[in-house]
Amino acid sequence: MSQQETDGRIDVDDEGFVVDTEDCEEREAAYRARGTSRPITVVGNPVLHKECKDVTAFDDELAQLIDDMFASQKTAEGVGLAANQIGVDLKVFVYDCPDDDGKRHTGVVCNPVLEELAPEMRVLDDSNEGCLSVPTAYASLARPDYAVVRGQDARGNPIRVKGTGYFARCLQHETDHLYGYLYIDRLSKRERKDALRQMEEGTPRYETVPNS
Repeated sequence: MSQQETDGRIDVDDEGFVVDTEDCEEREAAYRARGTSRPITVVGNPVLHKECKDVTAFDDELAQLIDDMFASQKTAEGVGLAANQIGVDLKVFVYDCPDDDGKRHTGVVCNPVLEELAPEMRVLDDSNEGCLSVPTAYASLARPDYAVVRGQDARGNPIRVKGTGYFARCLQHETDHLYGYLYIDRLSKRERKDALRQMEEGTPRYETVPNS
């Protein structure tokens, strides 16, 4: 998302989608420099398994949360992070994710809602998926290879974000988080059990919050 810091305007393309591919490195670094990395919550933590609260205050506290989320995402080497993945019960996610063409997308979405796709646009991509909250585990999961999310930016302005390929998967994955769903909840019982086994046998490369 390319945002004019001086007057709050948002750059959009000809279709009305936010321009989130410009100055990605500089914007991500600025968020991260202001933020503090926090440990990642993992499957079993109650905050991950319920719908989060709507963001209603677009204030300095939200801005600090977003900065911390970018810092946490970088530490964990992720491409997307939802607020409940650092224990915060709010509908906001950040992303710094490439699409299948290698184009980098960086931005923030508050109160995201996935738009329904027309049947002819629902082309499924059955690729491996992982999650910072299910560390070291991966499983194949079919998702549409195109996604549109509407919501608000960090100042409360209405936005729409579109993604293809890997970035579309990211948008769907992070929106799911804020409604209480992990990707493993979309797997068969056998596949979910296998993912949890992978997690149990692996060692996260980042700090996590132990479940009591």
